[in-house]
Amino acid sequence: LTLADTRELQLLHFWIFLGIYLAALLGNTLIIITIACDHHLHTPIYFFLLNLSLFDLGFISTTLPKSV
Repeated sequence: LTLADTRELQLLHFWIFLGIYLAALLGNTLIIITIACDHHLHTPIYFFLLNLSLFDLGFISTTLPKSV
């Protein structure tokens, strides 16, 4: 199913969803790399933040590309 019938709106939706996907991908990847590389961040709260970032990557990588 398409969100819009006109080609211009379809392209607008594509670029908006692509921007959201890339921003989430970059943000979660930076969080994962920062926690993995810095040994001071190996505490339980950062362990849960790392898991949250991994889950968010998984969820957004399954739903948003289908919308695009």
